[in-house]
Amino acid sequence: MNADSVMKSPFPGMDPFIEAFDLWGDFHDKLIGDLERELSERVPQRYVVRLNARSYITVDDKEQVEFSMLPDIGVKRRKGRKAKHKSQSPRSSPGATLMLENPVAMLSPLEVEQRERFIEIYDIRSERHLVTGIEVLSPSNKRYGSAGWDEYGRSRRAFLNGAANFVEIDLLRGGRRMPMREPWPESPYYVLVSRKDEVPRCHVWPAHSLQALPRIPIPLEKEDADVEIDLQPMVDAIYERARYAVDINYTSSGSVALLKGELERLTETSRRTGRKTNR
Repeated sequence: MNADSVMKSPFPGMDPFIEAFDLWGDFHDKLIGDLERELSERVPQRYVVRLNARSYITVDDKEQVEFSMLPDIGVKRRKGRKAKHKSQSPRSSPGATLMLENPVAMLSPLEVEQRERFIEIYDIRSERHLVTGIEVLSPSNKRYGSAGWDEYGRSRRAFLNGAANFVEIDLLRGGRRMPMREPWPESPYYVLVSRKDEVPRCHVWPAHSLQALPRIPIPLEKEDADVEIDLQPMVDAIYERARYAVDINYTSSGSVALLKGELERLTETSRRTGRKTNR
């Protein structure tokens, strides 16, 4: 790729290769930041837009997804001397005949501090209060039964029971979707908007890779008009300025299976741009 050229994503909607090539943490933070900046510029003066984060501890073991898939990870190590391996006599078990003469090196689970950023919009009139919460889901939120699933689920339930307006943006294919009474749309991605005065009714926009992401309304107080956000130009701008094409190999789908029509799209794009694809 020419150093002076800017490579665009071959997909007109959400590029699944961002998730497949472990770029999600970077993309997540950039999207949250861009949403915060645009909303701060566009909400009426009586509102403020704030970045916030939930934090919790998980234990990394072989059941966990690699750290690179998670935004805002910190590994917490206990202070003190490094642990030394010591030889121990193996315990006998019924039917066991093999005796180990040397110790086996093993890795213990590590405590991992997980931080997930989200956006809150407040009305700052006489009694300051939360008006709208906005979440861009992370892989940890969609790992059923994990601390990330549980922590996010508690916050989500409060919103969906009328604590405030709520916007949930899921641009991930991996993991398990959050619970709803009815089945989710048959689309790889979605955006959900819940208005405080209409719970439990929500509106869900299906989202795709082969067509532009939807324009979504960000609800404020009932007397104020929604702030409409066009997601696609925002996602495209992040892809280009972050130069994701440098780190993405479009000849391999990584950990995400391509859907019908996506390989054809890559092949078509390769003919026009000279970019190699997996045929």
